[in-house]
Amino acid sequence: MSTLPFRHLSSLTVVSLALSLVIGVDAASAAAPSTARTPADETSAIGVLPTVGAPVTGALAGGASAGVSAAGRLAVPRGRTAATANPLYRTGTLPTLRCGAGQIRAGSAASYRYFMTRVNRCLNLAWKTQFRKARLPFSQPALRFVTSKVSSPCGRWPTGAGGYYCSSNRTIYIGVTRTVLKNPFGPNHAQFMAHEYGHHVQNLAGIMNYYGQSIWRARTPTKLAFSRRLELQADCLGSSFLRQISADLPVEQEQWDSMVQWVAQNGHKTWVSNDHGRGRSQAYWMDRGFNAASPSACNTWTAPSRTVA
Repeated sequence: MSTLPFRHLSSLTVVSLALSLVIGVDAASAAAPSTARTPADETSAIGVLPTVGAPVTGALAGGASAGVSAAGRLAVPRGRTAATANPLYRTGTLPTLRCGAGQIRAGSAASYRYFMTRVNRCLNLAWKTQFRKARLPFSQPALRFVTSKVSSPCGRWPTGAGGYYCSSNRTIYIGVTRTVLKNPFGPNHAQFMAHEYGHHVQNLAGIMNYYGQSIWRARTPTKLAFSRRLELQADCLGSSFLRQISADLPVEQEQWDSMVQWVAQNGHKTWVSNDHGRGRSQAYWMDRGFNAASPSACNTWTAPSRTVA
C-alpha cells in the first residue's frame, strides 16, 4: 500500500475546476421539460464518439413510470419521482471492469486522450448494464476533446470549467490544456470523466429534466440548493464507478482517502456561489459512492439539507 504523493494532491485542482454544470433553461424547455438544456464539466483531446440511440421519451407527467414498451423497457420517470425514487437506485452495484486505460504521461496529450477515451468506454459498459437492470432506455453520450473553449447548443463554455456536459446534444466536452497535462495522476481524471458521465446518467434517467423544471422560476437560494443536489449526486455516481475500476487503475484505499481529504478542504474554493456544495459535502458524497459502488448511495434528493450544504 502506498500513500498518495503530495504532488498528486495538487492535480485535484483540475477536477475542482472541471466539475461545473451549466443548465440553459428557457420558456420552451419549461413548457416541454424533455428538452431542458444542460452543460457541465472538464479536460483532454481525441475525436468524437457518436451518440447511440434517440432521445428518451414517453414518461408520465407527475412521476410514475407509464407501463412497459414492446422491448420490455419502462418509460423514463418524470417529475419529482425521477429524482427521489428513480429505478436506478434499485439496480445494485455497478459491474467490476478492466478499462485498460494505461498511464498518462506528463505533457502527453495523446496518452491523456487515450486514457480518457478508455475510461469513457468503461463508463458506457457500466451504465448500459445499470440501465438494463432498471429497464430504462440507454444511449451513449458523444465525447468531444477540444483545445479551445468551444460553444455548444447549451451556450458558451462555462467560466472556470475545464470541460462540461451539454444535455441538448448529449455531448461531453473535454478540454486539453497545459495545466491538465502537467498532472498525470489517472484517478483524478477518471473521477472527473465519471462525474461528467454522471450528468449524462441524470439526463437519461429523467433527473435532469426534473432539475430544469424546478429551477425555472425559482429564486436564487432555491436554485443553488437544487444545483448542489445535482452536482453532489454526480460526484457520488462518479465515485461509484471509480470503485469498480479501482483495481485496474489502480486506486488504493490510502490514495482515495487522501483525495477525499483534499476535496473536503479545498473542493468548494472554485465555486463562489456554492452551487456545487461545500468541500465537506463533496467529500461526503464521493465517499458514499466509492464505499457502496452503487447508485443506491447517491440519492441526494431526499437527503437531509446538512449533507448537501
